[in-house]
Amino acid sequence: MTRTRSALTALALGTGLLAVAACQSAPTGAPAPTSTAAVPTGAVTCGGNGINTATKLSHRTETRINAPLSTVWETQTSIDGWPSWQKAVATAKRADSGALRPGSKFEWTSPAPATATTPATTLNITSTVLDVKERECVRWRGPAIGQGLSIDEGVHVWTFTEVDGGVLVRTEESWAGPQLEADPATSITYLAPGLDFWLADLKATAEARSPQK
Repeated sequence: MTRTRSALTALALGTGLLAVAACQSAPTGAPAPTSTAAVPTGAVTCGGNGINTATKLSHRTETRINAPLSTVWETQTSIDGWPSWQKAVATAKRADSGALRPGSKFEWTSPAPATATTPATTLNITSTVLDVKERECVRWRGPAIGQGLSIDEGVHVWTFTEVDGGVLVRTEESWAGPQLEADPATSITYLAPGLDFWLADLKATAEARSPQK
């Protein structure tokens, strides 16, 4: 087993930059929206901007959340509250206050257990908001750095579209860095489920908070 494979297999960062599903299965696909409005397809973008398409690693997924758009948006964009509902987030802190805006920064961490080749470590992620439209979309970018494992750049995009009875949440992320791109097939196998886990946690939390429940 390579150093990259060993580190990725043990790591569990369900918040999107990294995730491992070695002992878990990703959630199944969400129900199709029933709204007659146009449902977005293809690349996920905010302000016309998407992920880093030059990298070898990216993943896209979506789910339907049976909750008001205001509840879903508030849950997702209240960064300081992430540790209360995202299983893989240890800490999260905004560097500024108020509504997210281009240039907003936040720092968050996720523990990674020891492997045969790497010690237990904590990934430190610094994200910067690039684009945001209130209750429509948000896009951010940042590195994740830990002892023995790092991502030079993760670009993450989210969109939120009202459909009958809820919200269609779509997300897409790319990862860049020599350590991951040295073995993209292995990396994507373990990285991709992170977005599904994040969506599952977001869905469960927003629906629990919803007055519609």
